[in-house]
Amino acid sequence: MKELRAVDKDTLAWHESERPELTHGYLRVVPCFSAAKHGTELAFLTGKVLQRGPWDPELQLHRRDTGPRRPYPFALGNATVGNVAETGPGVTSFASGDRVLVEEVPFRDEHVVPAVKCHRIPEQMSWKSAVCLDPGVFALGAVRDGHVRPGDRVAVFGMGAIGLMAVQFCRLAGATLVVAVEPDAQRRTVARDLGADVVVDPTACDIGLEIRQATGRQGADVCIEFSGSVQALQHAIRGVAFGGNVVCGAFPGPYPAGLDLGAEAHINTPNLIFSRACSDPNRDHPRWDLRRIKDCCLQWLVAGKATGEGIIGPVVPFNSLLTEYPRIVPDPRLGVKLGVAH
Repeated sequence: MKELRAVDKDTLAWHESERPELTHGYLRVVPCFSAAKHGTELAFLTGKVLQRGPWDPELQLHRRDTGPRRPYPFALGNATVGNVAETGPGVTSFASGDRVLVEEVPFRDEHVVPAVKCHRIPEQMSWKSAVCLDPGVFALGAVRDGHVRPGDRVAVFGMGAIGLMAVQFCRLAGATLVVAVEPDAQRRTVARDLGADVVVDPTACDIGLEIRQATGRQGADVCIEFSGSVQALQHAIRGVAFGGNVVCGAFPGPYPAGLDLGAEAHINTPNLIFSRACSDPNRDHPRWDLRRIKDCCLQWLVAGKATGEGIIGPVVPFNSLLTEYPRIVPDPRLGVKLGVAH
């Protein structure tokens, strides 16, 4: 099997391995289309998150006394849509020929995966919507953690795949105004197409002021930050209404100096909420967990209530990834979420 890997900082290579036999509970899936997970993959590929030291799961903190962790090599890619080619012993929920979405798998020309990582999807469902399940999960988690309610006015920062899904879920939650904040013109256009009422370029104006003016001077009930920019977080705090919620959903490297928590934050007393849908137990445990968020998100994608159309692109051939991935993924002007045709 052929797989795309990061073998060192900013260095990619193909890795080939033997085709494994199927064991109990596993499927063999031949991919048709796949997608990247830009933010998280780049954070590791560029070494940004390595500055914090390795994560200690028992202490629940990054250890700064052990030196930086080198995660290389690791596989790149996030999800694939393909067809079941073969089922292993004990698999009764899938059959050969089924069209499936496979979660958390790299760019590879064949997958042998546990059946529990697969979702059967209808033939009429766009593959671009299917591979947006992962960003949709984190977007839905942030919308829920921020308590976006009918009638609320919301600002979403960062129109990557997660931010664009958040715009759609804010609409589904009943928001009456959605402001999308994004420096890239193409992404602002996609945000408007997907339901944003106001799109704003943070390089061209005072975003905190713009949000207050767009909301009748009151400020947004909820600001959701998915850009990973310290300036964006500052403006989210400046633009949120008195007592409103600021949701930090991004996975940035260490912030530089400059975040001011003594100005608007001190006077307007917003709630600063960190959101990560896969950090169970969920804030609404035991009623909600990661599985329920996934199921809900997939239901909406299958039903067409949310879409990946406009989010996935460009789409490149699998065999071109070694050159196309490092060209496209770091440059927001070239697309939102890289798609791959197998």
